Amino acid sequence: MSGSALSFTLIWAFFGFVVAGAAAFALLQGLGRLRVTQHAYEDAPATHREKTGTPTMGGIAFVVALVCAWAAHPAPLFGELVLLVVLCATIGAIDDLMKIRNGANRGLRARTKLLATALAAAIFLREISGHPALPAPDTIAHIGRVWLLVPHWLWLLLGICAIVGTIHAVNLTDGLDGLAAGAMIPPLAAFAFIGAVMHVTAAWVGAAVGAGACLGFLIFNRHPAKLFMGDTGSLALGALLAATAILTGEMLLLIVIGGVFVAEALSVIVQVSYFKATHGRRVLRMSPLHHHFELGGWEETKVTARFWAASLLCSLVGLAIAR
Repeated sequence: MSGSALSFTLIWAFFGFVVAGAAAFALLQGLGRLRVTQHAYEDAPATHREKTGTPTMGGIAFVVALVCAWAAHPAPLFGELVLLVVLCATIGAIDDLMKIRNGANRGLRARTKLLATALAAAIFLREISGHPALPAPDTIAHIGRVWLLVPHWLWLLLGICAIVGTIHAVNLTDGLDGLAAGAMIPPLAAFAFIGAVMHVTAAWVGAAVGAGACLGFLIFNRHPAKLFMGDTGSLALGALLAATAILTGEMLLLIVIGGVFVAEALSVIVQVSYFKATHGRRVLRMSPLHHHFELGGWEETKVTARFWAASLLCSLVGLAIAR
């Protein structure tokens, strides 16, 4: 990355940091007054009960940052990326509001949320298909100078799976103060770098703004959290990460760069499958994976720090592969 490209990236990251930080501060005041607050998950570790009453839906800050960035720099495909993020954030907001109204963690049904996010993914992929600004159509990976192309129908199917899978993996990861926001910074920074190298401005700017926004949000979300992102934020961030991977033609690399989110999702799949197959036995103390370590005696801040470090390592490995 050249010096000018690095400066461009840092400017947009700083933009995201400032806008999301300011939006999060405003949301902290407003959501608290409106009693838009979190209810502790019934099956979570006992230490999480004290989190009840913390303002939620702070993920609106991510949407504000991206919409403002798009308004300031409406690059090709950036509008489509922002549309996907807005659609998924809206689904998450509906889920959050239902949980608040019901007085418990009873929001949208899992099937409803799955279908809604799949529809949002299909709309996004339909909008970018055949777009002249898409540098790697029907490409799912780059191996050196070789581009791995697949039939268009398979690209669409894999794209929907990538978006929906990433969205729900990030949603599962958002279970500790600062965990999802902090773990999201290295992957977004990695895709900002890839977007810069490939000259995909939408992915480049979107990922840079997203990384900066996560850092700004962490001011209020780090332990002890004063503001939660809610499903509004986790679904928006998952959509953003997957979209940047698709726009750069690096769908498969998302598995490596987003390794922490993949591990969290797999831990739930393995736990549930094994529990059903063995009629009640468990592989982990609790899933997702971060709760397993919590129940093993790790402090919440230690789990978060280790997962952040793992996310950074996964992103560096992914960048090494991308080269």
